[in-house]
Amino acid sequence: MPETTSPLGLLLDVDGPIASPDTRTISTPSIITDLILLAGGNVPIGFITGRSAQFIREQVVTPLVAAGLPERMRMYGVCEKGAVWFPITAAGIGDVVVDASVALPDVVAGRIRDLVATDYADTMFFDETKLAMVSVEQRTDVDRAAYHVAQASFEEAAYAILIEHGLGVRFGDRVAPDAAGAVPFRIDTTIISTDIESVDLDKDHAAKRALAFFAEGGPLPRLWRSVGDSRSDYLMADHLHAAGYDVAHVDVRPADGILERPYRVVVEGDLIHDEAGAAFLDYWVKKLGLARAA
Repeated sequence: MPETTSPLGLLLDVDGPIASPDTRTISTPSIITDLILLAGGNVPIGFITGRSAQFIREQVVTPLVAAGLPERMRMYGVCEKGAVWFPITAAGIGDVVVDASVALPDVVAGRIRDLVATDYADTMFFDETKLAMVSVEQRTDVDRAAYHVAQASFEEAAYAILIEHGLGVRFGDRVAPDAAGAVPFRIDTTIISTDIESVDLDKDHAAKRALAFFAEGGPLPRLWRSVGDSRSDYLMADHLHAAGYDVAHVDVRPADGILERPYRVVVEGDLIHDEAGAAFLDYWVKKLGLARAA
């Protein structure tokens, strides 16, 4: 790796700040350009996401590789909130590692798959690319409000299935322990999906894994920024702050409520989602003096 000190480190959620929550793709070309410039400027970049490795390969890494990732950089992906991880190089995604210990039982995943197919296929789909968690996502041809109505009904049905199979589960304010009194799973709602996942998975856990990888490649920067659109994304900055780094969190959907934290929380004016993400990356490209092609 380059011997120069890294000026900044980035931990980036994908849906929202990088990929449009509407198209589920990187719709703003400058995001690709600026990520490449920052990576070439020795900025460690971690994609910390609930998305699958396949999604990150197809929607993030493939366009980055096509546009010319640098040979020398530190870039990493931690997917499914810490259950799946891999290095990213100029050639693409490296070996994918899966923590099978946090996966839902196959029989329960199958029941959820069947539930979607029989009762909810007109508004959502079962994400077959996930390797540990179970995710059900809004169809892109469905109105967001209509999806949210169906989502609420689906989540109630999914909650009942987990209880039926004896799994301890947390859903909002409700808790149903298993026979041993444990609650190893939760149902997590986002604006475009529902994740059924181990309680051991979250963005702070994923951030810790990314930092450990970056440390293998050289000294870590003291200055970090995390970027996300969900309240759980603050956990990336929580981990960095607790570890003693100089961190601020960039909230690209502040309308959901800016959390009070001991570190600075940044918003990009009236911009939200990937427009805010693009503005954030543009700011740092200019601040670090990284040259764009004429």
